[in-house]
Amino acid sequence: MSEAPPTYSGPARVFSGMQPTGNLHLGNYLGALKRFIELSRSYECLYCIVDLHAITDAAYAKPDELSRATREVAAAYIAAGLDPDKNIIFNQSKVPGHAELAWIFNCVARIGWMNRMTQFKDKAGKDREKSSLGLLAYPSLMAADILVYKGTHVPVGEDQKQHVELARDIAQKFNNDYGAPAGQPAFFPLPEPLIGGPAARIMSLRDGTKKMSKSDPSDMSRINLTDDKDAIANKIKRAKTDPDPLPGDEAALEKRPEADNLVSIYAALAGMERIAVLERFAGAQFSTFKNDLTELAVSTLSPISQEMRRLLADPGYIDRVLTVGAERARKLAAPILGDVYRLVGLV
Repeated sequence: MSEAPPTYSGPARVFSGMQPTGNLHLGNYLGALKRFIELSRSYECLYCIVDLHAITDAAYAKPDELSRATREVAAAYIAAGLDPDKNIIFNQSKVPGHAELAWIFNCVARIGWMNRMTQFKDKAGKDREKSSLGLLAYPSLMAADILVYKGTHVPVGEDQKQHVELARDIAQKFNNDYGAPAGQPAFFPLPEPLIGGPAARIMSLRDGTKKMSKSDPSDMSRINLTDDKDAIANKIKRAKTDPDPLPGDEAALEKRPEADNLVSIYAALAGMERIAVLERFAGAQFSTFKNDLTELAVSTLSPISQEMRRLLADPGYIDRVLTVGAERARKLAAPILGDVYRLVGLV
């Protein structure tokens, strides 16, 4: 009878990050930032701006844009309510351990695993031979981001779940190849994806079948976190809907993507279940619903946008937050990376 594989016995630790690609929007807030704040009340948390990931895409490799967008994400973290004294907020490139562990993981992971990644297929398209090697190896670096701190939980959207699953595969293979002797705890944890709630996937205000995106050419398709209250109100007022009143049950929303999206946004902003929103507004016209949604969105998002603008006017403060956060992150990563080197046999 074979022995059960070693299990990890270290502390619970949350790691997540956002790419500095500019134009953070409502989907980023509801799908990530709001969740980050909730988790920070219960866990030790590291929240990273993953600038090394951003340069895998040539569209975001412009140096001035990258540095501006990095500070914007940091400002969004703080403005949304993440306390930089309680949470470790930093940009990825300031902690060399991410790249160092990623190389070791490149030698652990299999090419077949990378070729199966959905996001690589989507981004590379038909011209895979011209894609950067970084785009192919992106999931290995993501695994290193998490595991260089022995992260146990990763809040992600549904579209990133496959990357966390790959991080688990890499951790398991490292544990098998280099891990602890029988009877000892596993070296790396197998990180658990924490998928968001009812509004983890926010859709475009102009097309309820498409995800809200910073790359959409229409600014009216999204509510940016830097929008003022007038812009927020105008975008909700002009959001696409249909002529029918709101239904009283969720099944009736299945073929009404724009209505479904606005109900999801309301539920997430209010911290309500979608069915509770529908019960409140059943039979109401969209003009009435949009008025209430506007009031809710402005009261929630306008203070964040104001604070973001204040923080972005003081880049020196943001840089200090990132520097201090990186120092704290390096202290956590250094002994873990040292143990990895020893296990692999690097002198």
